[in-house]
Amino acid sequence: MMRNCLLLLLLPLTLHSTPIQTNSEPKPAFTFAKTEYFHRFSKGTLHEFTPKGQTDLQKWTDMFTVNDYPTVKTGEGLAEIANKVLTTYKANEGIILQTRSVPKTTTKPAEHLIVVLFHQATFAEVAFTRFVLMKGTGLSMAYSHRIYNKKASTEMDFWITKNGGRIATALMAIPSAPKH
Repeated sequence: MMRNCLLLLLLPLTLHSTPIQTNSEPKPAFTFAKTEYFHRFSKGTLHEFTPKGQTDLQKWTDMFTVNDYPTVKTGEGLAEIANKVLTTYKANEGIILQTRSVPKTTTKPAEHLIVVLFHQATFAEVAFTRFVLMKGTGLSMAYSHRIYNKKASTEMDFWITKNGGRIATALMAIPSAPKH
């Protein structure tokens, strides 16, 4: 009887000493367009982020990518990088939907935006890429959206019509690069 009482007294201690289960997702790195993004991959100057539940970098729907250009320190250098990326997009059969350059002002350096659409056999992807000097160094921030299926091109046209302006505006309004 005494042994059973002792076990009952120790049971609450045992229950309280078990680790509390926590969410397996880390804290989000940042929020873009009302969606939280989590760091998924970095290699050199490339950093990739996806929303909660999109951990497979082979089959994501929304991705935010930051590329650092540590040797770019001037507006001319930034324009050169943007033009190289534009040439690469075209060489990879990208359909350029929009390019925009915002001239420098007395308080902000010039920046550039490229919106490109890629059609593949199994998916369509649109990428909105902003090139900017922040803290004296060049970088690009890209939001990409993919749709997977045989009718992806048609669905992507509707998605761009509905969301493209909002995404471009949100990307151009980011005051500083996400921490990476």
